[in-house]
Amino acid sequence: MTTPDRRALLRAAGAAALAIPAGAMAPRAAAPDLDAILRDPSSICRIGATAGGGAYAAPGPRRKLKLSFNANSICTVGAIVAVQRGFFARNNLDVELVNFGGSTDQLLEAIATGKSDAGIGMALRWLKPLEQGFDVRISTAIHGGCMRLFSQKGSGINTVADLRGKVLGVTDMGAPDKNFFGIVAAKLGLDPDKDITYRVFPGDLLGEALKRGDVQAITLGDPLAWILRERDDLHEIANNLSGEYADRACCILGIRGSLLREDRAAARAVTGALLETQDWVHANPDEAAAIFLTNARGTNAAQLAAMLRSHTHGDHPHGPVLSNQLAAYIEELKLVKVIRPNTNAQRLAARIYADVLSEAPA
Repeated sequence: MTTPDRRALLRAAGAAALAIPAGAMAPRAAAPDLDAILRDPSSICRIGATAGGGAYAAPGPRRKLKLSFNANSICTVGAIVAVQRGFFARNNLDVELVNFGGSTDQLLEAIATGKSDAGIGMALRWLKPLEQGFDVRISTAIHGGCMRLFSQKGSGINTVADLRGKVLGVTDMGAPDKNFFGIVAAKLGLDPDKDITYRVFPGDLLGEALKRGDVQAITLGDPLAWILRERDDLHEIANNLSGEYADRACCILGIRGSLLREDRAAARAVTGALLETQDWVHANPDEAAAIFLTNARGTNAAQLAAMLRSHTHGDHPHGPVLSNQLAAYIEELKLVKVIRPNTNAQRLAARIYADVLSEAPA
């Protein structure tokens, strides 16, 4: 028997099919699979987007934009997928991806000065330089869940509180994962500067440092974190979706301020296109992993798909939710002496965030 919900979905699917222009009608073999639509109702939206343009398409001529990202970071899978699966094109954008390997300050300077139009990065690495005044605005979060803290099994280090008096291996002293777990430690009553000692190693040597006993715990981000955990059979103490952070995003999209002022529709389009892509990644982790595989070293598609499933690519807050999350991070970064103690967190969050998605294109 057909339930009301099933009938509603079938009607919506039919409406989506009727919306496809006659000249663009697909052959029967490529027609929408109604069972697939019932399993994933959001696919109805994708049918319409494919046929008639993306929901965030900028009006007028196609915009050419440059998007900076780290091509080897699984966090930025959406950028690659958006190009290959046509999400940028459907939103009237011609996006050139720029693989950026410099420092955060250099990246934000590149965006602020127009060498790039947007970039993907980590909130806990961006907030300090944004406090200092770079002309870059955060337009959305991308996802959460890519930072991990490990110890060796049987070491007795099973919680963040157990880091007291221990040596923690990090990739650099400003790393977002180092800041994040420092915040967690501070909330548990530790002084991250006095109760934890830090040693810096290249990411691919952190596992060896842990084996040798040079450090008693390590922290880093995916995909390398995931690879080390599986290769060395490590104990995952926590990640950045643990406890109160289960709904907190970590990766964000930044837009150059001059683009927002001169062509807000383009800023809205690139933001919306990436969020459409993130939803696709969430629904299709195996396909997304296969697309990203050429950018990943020392892993395979199955591992990458498992990473994507563990992240929150389907949860990418914007609007007041994101602004409040940014304010919470700003306040928390005071605990690890990254943000000035007299900084007003809500005011700074409001200054560095731009809500482009609630506005229709002009």
